[in-house]
Amino acid sequence: NYLLGVGRADCTGPVAEIPLMGYANPDQVGGGLLTRLYSRAFIMADLDDSRRVVFVSADIGMVSQRLRLEVLKKLKSKYGELYRQDNVILSGTHTHSGPAGYFQYTLFWITSKGLIRPSLNAIVNGIVKSIDIAHQNVRRGRLFISRGTVQNSQINRSPFSYLANPASERSRYSSNTDKEMVMLKMVDSDGQELGFISWFAVHPVSMNNTNHLVNSDNVGYASYLFEQEKNKGMLPGEGSFVAAFASSNLGDVSPNTKGPFCVNTGESCDNPQSTCPVGGASMCMAMGPGNDMFDSTRIIGQNIYLKAKELYDKASQEVTGPLSSAHQWVNMSDVLVELNATHTVKTCKPALGHSFAAGTIDGVGGLNFTQGSVEGDPFWDEIRDQLLGEPSNETKDCHKPKPILFSTGEMTRPHPWHPDIVDVQIAVIGSLAIVAVPGEFTTMSGRRLREAVKREFDSHGAPRMDVVIAGLCNVYTHYIATYEEYQIQRYEAASTIYGPHTLSAYIQLYRGLARAIATNTVQDLPPGPEPPLFNITSLTLVPALAVDRVPANKTFGDVLQEMRQRYQAREVAEVTFVGANPRNSAENATEHNFLTVERYNSTLDSWHVVKNDASWDTRFYWTKGLFGRSNVTIEWHIPHDTEPGTYRIRYFGHYRKKLSINHAVSIPFEGTSSTFEITAP
Repeated sequence: NYLLGVGRADCTGPVAEIPLMGYANPDQVGGGLLTRLYSRAFIMADLDDSRRVVFVSADIGMVSQRLRLEVLKKLKSKYGELYRQDNVILSGTHTHSGPAGYFQYTLFWITSKGLIRPSLNAIVNGIVKSIDIAHQNVRRGRLFISRGTVQNSQINRSPFSYLANPASERSRYSSNTDKEMVMLKMVDSDGQELGFISWFAVHPVSMNNTNHLVNSDNVGYASYLFEQEKNKGMLPGEGSFVAAFASSNLGDVSPNTKGPFCVNTGESCDNPQSTCPVGGASMCMAMGPGNDMFDSTRIIGQNIYLKAKELYDKASQEVTGPLSSAHQWVNMSDVLVELNATHTVKTCKPALGHSFAAGTIDGVGGLNFTQGSVEGDPFWDEIRDQLLGEPSNETKDCHKPKPILFSTGEMTRPHPWHPDIVDVQIAVIGSLAIVAVPGEFTTMSGRRLREAVKREFDSHGAPRMDVVIAGLCNVYTHYIATYEEYQIQRYEAASTIYGPHTLSAYIQLYRGLARAIATNTVQDLPPGPEPPLFNITSLTLVPALAVDRVPANKTFGDVLQEMRQRYQAREVAEVTFVGANPRNSAENATEHNFLTVERYNSTLDSWHVVKNDASWDTRFYWTKGLFGRSNVTIEWHIPHDTEPGTYRIRYFGHYRKKLSINHAVSIPFEGTSSTFEITAP
C-alpha cells in the first residue's frame, strides 16, 4: 500500500511563429494546433509519508536543464523540502511537434531562435500545476505492474550501427528494438482507477518535419484514446484518469515501419549511409504505415494504446516495498571510467560529429551531409573554423573516430553551447527501479544499462528488480550509443556528445546510485557540482507581437469562407475566419481553448460542446497575411460515429491593440460559423 496522487495540466504554450523542437529544421515553425500538450504527474509515497517520489511525463521534446531548475525552484518555494532534485523525475515524451525555445545552452538557440520566455513559462507552469493537482489528490492506493510486447510499431533506424555490436550479445535478443512495454497501474483503496505510467521505446516522429501543427504525436494520441475512454463524457484534457505514455531507450527506434525510401524514385535507401542514387541523403525518408503522417500517427498511437489497454486490464502483480531515490550531478566531460582492473578511459568535452548534420531517415538535415561519415569535409570544416573556431587537438583525439563538426564544449559565447553538468537519477518504488536518463539511449545501450543496474541490485541483496529506463529526463545531452555503434558514426553516434566512452561512464554512475539505494547509503553519495543557471531573461529572434488588423469592412471573428449546409460522417467541415495572432492568447492564459464544435439540443434549445481544440479530429490553422492581418481556418474531420444533427463551429481569439506608444492590450473576441447539418450516410 502507498499514498498515490495523479494530475494533468496543459503545457501547450504558443502555437504560432515559434519553431517546433525536434527536427532542428528552422523552417518548421508552428502555425496552429492539432492536439494540446499536457504534463502528467504521479506522486507515490510511503504510507507514513516519510518518502515521496514524483514522476512527470510531459508532451514535450525533452526536458532541458533550464526547465528542470525553474520547476525545482517553484516547487521549493511552494513545498519546502518535500519535492527535490533527488525525488522528482521530469521526463519528456519526445514529440517533435511542440514549441521550442526553453533551453539555456547556445547550441539549441540556433534552430529554436533563442530562449523564448512564453514557451518556457508555459511548460514550467504546466508541470508545476500538474504536480499541484496530484499533490492535492494524494490518497491511499495500490500499485500493479505488468509487461507485454508491442508489435508492428517500430523499426531500428540505424540497423548497420546495431550490427556493429558483438554477435554474442546480439544473439541474446530476438530483435534490434526493445518491443516491451512496462505498465505501472494505480488504483485507490476504494478500487477507483487513478491512472498509469507506461514506458515504451519509440520515437514520436510519425508527424514529419513538414508539419506545422502543434501536437503530441503517436504516444500523445495513445494517451488521448485511453483518457477519452476512461473519462467518459468528458472533453479531452478533462477528467481525473491520467494515462502517461513515457519515453524509454528510443535512440535508434523509429515508428516509420515501412522503412526508408528515396522520395524521388521510390527505391529503398536502407544502406549504411542512408543515401539515394539521385539526390543523395536528403532524399532518403522513412514512411509510416498510414497514407499520410496523420494516418500514421493514428495507427501507431492506436497500436500502443491497444497493448496498454490489454496490460492495464490484466495487471495483477502488486508492487510492494519501500520507496527511495538517489541523484547526483556529474561533470560528464571529465569522468574516469574503469573498464576493468587495469584499464581506465575518460569521457570528453562535448562535441557533435559531421553526421549530426545529416539528420536521420525520420528527418533529414538541410545541408549535404551523410550519415556514417568518419572523415571530415574540408569545405564545412573551413567555414566552421572561420565562424566558430577549430576544435583543439585534445578534443579531436578524445572523440576519435568522430570527425568533429561543432566542438561545443570549447564554445562559450554568449554562453556555453552544451551542458557539462548532467543529472543521473534513480527512483525505486518497491520492486520497480526507474532509471532516469538525460537523453536518448539506443536499444543496445539501454539493454546494457538496465542489465548493469539489475546486476548491481542483485549483488547487494535486492533481487528480482524490474528496471525500466525513462528517457529524456532532467537535461538534454542528445544520444548515447554503444562504443561499437560509435565507431560507425551514424547520426546517433555523431550525437553521442561526451565521446566513445559515454555509455561506460553512465553505466558506472548508475551502478553507483543502485548500490547506494540497495545498501541504504544514499546519504553518503556526494551531490556533485551544481549546474549553472545563466542570467538570460529572454533572447530571441521570434518576431515581436505586432498589432492585429482586419480587412476593410470586417471585424475579428467574421467568417470569410462559410461552411456547406450539409455534411456526412468522414467528410471534412471547414470554415475560415478573420483571425488574430494565437500568441496573444497564449500570453493571456495557459488554458486558452481556440475552438469548439457544438451540437444543438432542440429539447433544451441550447448548444452543447462536443469537441475542443485538443480533440484529435479538429485542426486549427493560422495563416499570417500582410500588414498585421491573418486568417484562421478550422477543420473538423467528422468521425464515422458522429451523431446526426445540427452543428456549428466557434473560434475564440485575442487581438492585440495599441493603447499608447508603449502599452498594448490583448482583447478577446469570438466568431461563429453558420449552422450545418450532419446527415446519416
